[in-house]
Formats: sequence, C-alpha cells, structure tokens
Amino acid sequence: MRISVDQSRCCGSGMCVLTDPELFDQSEEDGTVVLLEPNPTGEHEKLAREAENLCPAGAITVTD
Repeated sequence: MRISVDQSRCCGSGMCVLTDPELFDQSEEDGTVVLLEPNPTGEHEKLAREAENLCPAGAITVTD
C-alpha cells in the first residue's frame, strides 16, 4: 500500500490527522497535509483508507 497527497488540493480540514496522527500531520505554515509515512502497515492501512474517504478535498490517494 502507498499513500500520496496533493498539497495543492488540501483545504486544511485536519480530518487525516484526526484519523491517524502517525500517518499524517499538518503544516504549521498553512495547515496543509504533511505525509509522515507513505507505506503504512497493519492497522494503519485501514486508517489510511478511512482518511482518504474522509478528506473533503480529495487530497489523499491510497493505492495497493
């Protein structure tokens, strides 16, 4: 599994960070998504997909 983020689409809602703060953070400058772990394993895989679905801007993409 691989996560990618498009910071230009991010609206800074923070849903990703609330879903899994070990995978995602927010930039202190503008609040956009910061990807901490592009290749999650275990329980984080499920949470990555949840973050992708919850992102209101569609800035997170999860691929197998």
